[in-house]
Amino acid sequence: MAYIIVFGNEKGGSGKSTTAMHVLTALLRNGYKVGALDLDLRQQTLNRYIENRREYVRKHDIPLPLPTQGVMKSASELGMEDGEEAKLQAFQQAILELDEGNDFIIIDCAGAHSQLAELAHAMADTLVTPMNDSFIDFDLLAHIDPETNQVTGPSVYSEMVWDARKARAETGAKPIEWIVTRNRVGAQNMHNKRKVGAALKDLARRIGFRIAPGFSDRVIFRELFPHGLTLLDIKDVGGGSLNISNVAARQEVRDLVAELNLPGVKVNF
Repeated sequence: MAYIIVFGNEKGGSGKSTTAMHVLTALLRNGYKVGALDLDLRQQTLNRYIENRREYVRKHDIPLPLPTQGVMKSASELGMEDGEEAKLQAFQQAILELDEGNDFIIIDCAGAHSQLAELAHAMADTLVTPMNDSFIDFDLLAHIDPETNQVTGPSVYSEMVWDARKARAETGAKPIEWIVTRNRVGAQNMHNKRKVGAALKDLARRIGFRIAPGFSDRVIFRELFPHGLTLLDIKDVGGGSLNISNVAARQEVRDLVAELNLPGVKVNF
C-alpha cells in the first residue's frame, strides 16, 4: 500500500498547496514514485502547480521529476447521479488507481469542510496541517480564553480530525501521525509569536499532534508557482547560486521534510 500524506486545513490561504508541492518534490528527488490528488475541485491549485511544471519541462526540455496525477471521474462517468456519494466513489477509485505503482500519495484538501475531506483525513498515514502564525488561524484548532490565552477546548477542525482518527482506529490501521506547521512566522511582533507558540504547545499536549517548522512568507514561493518549480529545482534549471533568502527558504524545506519523519525518506537535497 502506498503511504498517504494528507494536507488539510479548513481555512484557505494557509500554504497547503505550496507545502504539498515541496514535500512531493522532495519525495520524487529521493527516488520515490509519487501520486498526487487535488481535492479542491474548484480552485485546483495543486493540479495547476503540477501542470505548470509539466509545461516548463516541455518548453525547456529539462527532465524534472514529475508525479502521477490522480483523476476523479465525474458522476456521469461513474453512472451515478451528481452529489456527495458520487464524489466519494470517485475519490476512492482515484486512490486505488494511484496505489498501483506509487510509494507515496499526496492529497491536497480544499480549505473547507466536506465529506470528501473527512474520508481523506481518515485515510491519512500522516496528516499535515499548515497554519498561519496567528490566533485567527489558531481558532480553527481550538478556542482560547482572550484574557488568559489558555485553551478552553477543541474547535471544529480538531473535532473532525478526532472523528477521522476514530474511524481509522476502527479499521485496525496504524494511528494518524498529525503534524501542525507554523507558516508565515513573522520576525516582528515577538510577543504575539510567543503567545501563539505557547498556545500551540498546550494544545499539542492535549489533543496529540506534533509541531513542525513551516515556511516563512517569502516572495520566492510565489515566483516559482507559475513555472511549476520548487526551491529544490533551482539549480537544475540554471538558477545559479541562491541568494541568502533563497538559501534560508530551502533550509526551511529541509527542516520540514526532516520533521515529517516519513518512512525511508532522507533529507539529501
